Amino acid sequence: MKRVAILISGGGSNMIRLLQDMTGDHLARPVLVASNDPQAGGLARAAQMGVPTAAVDHRAFPRDRAGFEQALLEPLLAAEPDIICLAGFMRILTPDFVQRFQGRMLNIHPSLLPKYPGLDTHARAIAAGDAQAGCTVHLVTPELDAGPPLGQARVPVLPGDDAATLAARVLVQEHRLYPAVLRRFASGDRTPVTL
Repeated sequence: MKRVAILISGGGSNMIRLLQDMTGDHLARPVLVASNDPQAGGLARAAQMGVPTAAVDHRAFPRDRAGFEQALLEPLLAAEPDIICLAGFMRILTPDFVQRFQGRMLNIHPSLLPKYPGLDTHARAIAAGDAQAGCTVHLVTPELDAGPPLGQARVPVLPGDDAATLAARVLVQEHRLYPAVLRRFASGDRTPVTL
């Protein structure tokens, strides 16, 4: 049984879908939900779902990313995860942190990577006139949003879409894609999932 830790920064809607899916015949179980924001709504939701939580406030480490990550490692390493899932975790991790979990850390990104790494993905897709947008689950590497893709889901960009309406349509697919990828990844299969 694979042990999964999930890192969040906000309400954790993708985290909730992952937790809901890790039951029954799933080959993974959640052991920790951690956040860089003690007020993140997802922490309370995870606790309600019976998953241990931890918070390390990144604001306590101004201009000290390594110090923040060292503090985050304490609860993370104590949970002994086999897999780490970034689910709306809004901190850029240092290469040292990423390399510690090389090949075991997943992230979901709201674009069809390699298009639009970073922020404002939906507005960028609309501005470019793209016919399709979507989301990607990928392995985390030291370079931002550049790791090998493990799955993608596509949605049409509709006439009249703005960033909010497109984001809402993509989020529905994120909630389908991330659990499907984690289920496959936990079984040792890295064949990309396409929805």
